[in-house]
Amino acid sequence: MSVQIVLVHGIRTSATMWRSQCVHLENHGYAATAVDLPGHGTRRDEDFTLHEALHTIDVAVRTAAERGPVLLVGHSMGGLLSLAFTGGADAPPVAGLVAASCTSLPVGAGLAAYRWIARAVDSLPDRGRWISERMLAATIPLETRGDFGAGGYALDVQDIALASLSALDLAVAVERIAVPLWFVNGQYDQLRRHERLFCRLAPHAELIVVPRTTHLVTAMRPRVFNAVLRLAIASLEQRDG
Repeated sequence: MSVQIVLVHGIRTSATMWRSQCVHLENHGYAATAVDLPGHGTRRDEDFTLHEALHTIDVAVRTAAERGPVLLVGHSMGGLLSLAFTGGADAPPVAGLVAASCTSLPVGAGLAAYRWIARAVDSLPDRGRWISERMLAATIPLETRGDFGAGGYALDVQDIALASLSALDLAVAVERIAVPLWFVNGQYDQLRRHERLFCRLAPHAELIVVPRTTHLVTAMRPRVFNAVLRLAIASLEQRDG
C-alpha cells in the first residue's frame, strides 16, 4: 500500500501553502491531502477551536489510513497540532510525522510576545498586508511566493488560535510519540527556542536544520523540504516492506 501524506498548514495561511509539495508528491505518484483548519482558507467563516482543529486532522488521517500508511506533515501551528495529535493518549493511525518550524512550547513570555506583535500588525490600516507581502517578496522564491496568501489570510481568528495553543500539553505528547519523527527547522527560525528539549523528549527523532532559511522553510526552500518528504516516505516504505 502506498504511503499517504496529510499536510497541516500554519496560522493565518491555508492548505494552499502546500501547493509546491502537493505537485511534487503527485508527480512522484503519492496521494497528498492538504486540510484547511477551522477559521482558515475555505473555512474562514468558522470559529477556531482546538477541538475542531484536532478533529479535522483526525478525519483526514483516518480517511487516508484506509488507503495506506500515513505520513503526517505539519508546519508551525499545524506542526504543534500534529505533535499533540500524534502523541495523544490513544495513538492514532500515523506511521510517521514531519514537524516543521514548531520546536517551541507555546507558553509564557514567548507566546505573549508573539500575540502582541500579531495584534500590533493587525491594527495597521491594511491589517499588515503590505508588510506581509514585502516580507514574502524579500524571502520567498517567485515559484512559491503566492502560495501562502492564495487561500486568504485568517486574520480574524489569529489571536484566538494563538491563545488556544497554550492548552496543548506538548511535552507529554512529544514524549509519547513512538513513530518515526523528523523535526525540520530553518537555521534562522524563531521557533527553534526549545529545539533541544524537543529532541530530548523524542530521542529517536531526526533533526534537520536547513541553512540560510527562516520560519517559512516549506516555501523558502521548497526543493529541500520536498527532499525531506521523500526521505520520510522512503523510510516508511522500508519499514512497511
